[in-house]
Amino acid sequence: MRPTPATSVIGAVLLFGATACGGPGSAAMGQGTGAIAVEATDTECKVERTEAAAGTIEFTVRNKGGKVNEFYLLGEGDQVLGEVENITPGLTRTFHVQVAEPGTYTTACKPGMRGSGLRGEFTVTGSSAAARSTDEKLAAAVEKYEAYVAGQSDELLTRTGEFVALVKSGKVEQAKALYPVARGPWERIEPVAESFGDLDPMIDGREDVVQEGLAFTGFHRLEKDLWVSGLQPDSAKIADKLLADVTDIVAKAKAVELNPLQLANGSKALLDEVATGKITGEEDRYSHTDLYDFDENYRGCKAAIDALRPALKERDPELVAAIDARFAALDVELDQHRTDGGFKPYTALSRAEVRELTVKLDAVSEQVARVAGVVAT
Repeated sequence: MRPTPATSVIGAVLLFGATACGGPGSAAMGQGTGAIAVEATDTECKVERTEAAAGTIEFTVRNKGGKVNEFYLLGEGDQVLGEVENITPGLTRTFHVQVAEPGTYTTACKPGMRGSGLRGEFTVTGSSAAARSTDEKLAAAVEKYEAYVAGQSDELLTRTGEFVALVKSGKVEQAKALYPVARGPWERIEPVAESFGDLDPMIDGREDVVQEGLAFTGFHRLEKDLWVSGLQPDSAKIADKLLADVTDIVAKAKAVELNPLQLANGSKALLDEVATGKITGEEDRYSHTDLYDFDENYRGCKAAIDALRPALKERDPELVAAIDARFAALDVELDQHRTDGGFKPYTALSRAEVRELTVKLDAVSEQVARVAGVVAT
């Protein structure tokens, strides 16, 4: 996106905001109004319209390929303004996104959830649309959640500093104990924190990022050093870079101006994070502390829903009741794996236990996915 300020468009934190995925064979599918249909395959992404007016935009995305897909809206410098993950083959997802400023945006579909994606342009026209809600309850929700993000950002910086100090002093066992705790605030506000371009993979990228031409740094590089290879000659340098990158992203996250759709989409994005990384055991592949991340993503989802709760109760009390019932069921399932010191290693879970967590997570996700539609009305 060229002229659009970051803070005005981050109302796309689950991006589905306006996008035509470019790439081999991509094509627009016509003109019109209403929801914009997107057909994603393993080799192309067809978007019904590549232009929309500033304001709330609705997309209906269908994965017609054989690989799990992702969909992004990118700003200047590849800043992630919004994203959706875990679009499995045959699945259709409907999203609403608030794009406040006219301009040119970049879109990317990622078949197989790898690479830089199939990219294209999407134009937002008209005059600026207010990203802040005039609804008192929604405005209060945004204010409450922005304060939550600011508080979690401060906590992330403090915990990361403590973790880095332990790594640099060679206190391996203490650093291991603090590792999942230090990551907690990041996981709670991940849709906001990961929206700033390359800062996300530099802080939280797994070793797979090297296949995309990026260096393996951040939390997961130090995780590998602590649990697998032992501290390396450059571990202290990696630790210093992690702290510098976290310091940078904390300043950016605290300056972001959010809107109600961001909260709604972000709550679903956090559950997608669990589904695509934590429930699979891929996120913390060396330490097997994935259940900590699962819990923190889930807490972040609850925080966003709680901020929106007064408005949701007024607009759709039955949805609130359904979400709370699913939360309660997932709480019971997750609590079975807690220990006095945190959580069991992910490798200690049986297939049946993972399946039950997945079922309960899917049930929560199904209801939370409806929140954006309610907020957008």
